[in-house]
Amino acid sequence: MQAVFLDYDTVSSGDLDTSAITQAAGAVRFCAATTDGQIGERIGDAGIVLLNKLRLSRAHLQAARELKLIALAATGTDNVDLIAAKERGIAVCNMRGYCTRSVVQHAWAMILSLTQHLSEYARLVTDGSWARSEEFTVLAHPIRELSGRTLGVVGWGELGQGVAKAAEAFGMRVSVANRPGAAARPGRVELAQLLAMADVVSLHCPLTPATHGLIGARELERMKPDALLINTARGALVDSYALAEALKERRLGGAGIDVLPQEPPIDGDPLLDPGVPNLIVTPHIAWAAREARQRCLDEMAANVRDFLCGGRRGRVV
Repeated sequence: MQAVFLDYDTVSSGDLDTSAITQAAGAVRFCAATTDGQIGERIGDAGIVLLNKLRLSRAHLQAARELKLIALAATGTDNVDLIAAKERGIAVCNMRGYCTRSVVQHAWAMILSLTQHLSEYARLVTDGSWARSEEFTVLAHPIRELSGRTLGVVGWGELGQGVAKAAEAFGMRVSVANRPGAAARPGRVELAQLLAMADVVSLHCPLTPATHGLIGARELERMKPDALLINTARGALVDSYALAEALKERRLGGAGIDVLPQEPPIDGDPLLDPGVPNLIVTPHIAWAAREARQRCLDEMAANVRDFLCGGRRGRVV
């Protein structure tokens, strides 16, 4: 059975061990990237397709007569037509939990950097402000201790729980929002209440019709003026324009954003404006620690091996 990895460079920069994949699937054709026009030719004779973010449409799947398994290097499955896959009897596997430690680490890097104003204080050193100061220190930006403050988590899965566990080490209280669009759960609060009480709000929920535009102008108005918003989940959870305006008008303390509605943002985004204060934007790399990416490949290999033995490991279809 032939295997092809259509967008391998979205996972590796040449720093990963592929032996588990090749042992599981045999000879694998690793393609750095694949255009939409190249998909048909590259999957035409493949029994196994490995991919990360490339989109496989109904037309692609109907034309791939040998295809038996699609193994995703991600948790999200919205880039594959799952209905068409099911109709064709094509198995689809995803994975969970492979990048939890990496995402938690990134979310806290943003929280700490924004709380300490690290980039602003580092700039005071490089631009000569500290050297020109009459005092031994420069108290140009407010710094707050996290102890005793409240972390609000939206999305109580493995990632949300991981971020919350780290918050406890800083002496923070943790509040969890009810899942948008779902029934209330004991011990959780409604989103509006969480936004009003939290000093840091961290988003970890999936993008669904119920969560699209979850944080807009009305929600930002409910937040404390010195609160932080962290989004390492999906870009479309947050209204970029409303967030940029809130930061510019100093109605929010800061924001750390790792995801945007369009990636890469070839059409621009309000949060790319360098004039927006107290904002950190990173290019969707919260998941990308080398260990997490290696774990991703190894999990894909385990899904392939299990499928070939008749199992259903990681199956969504």
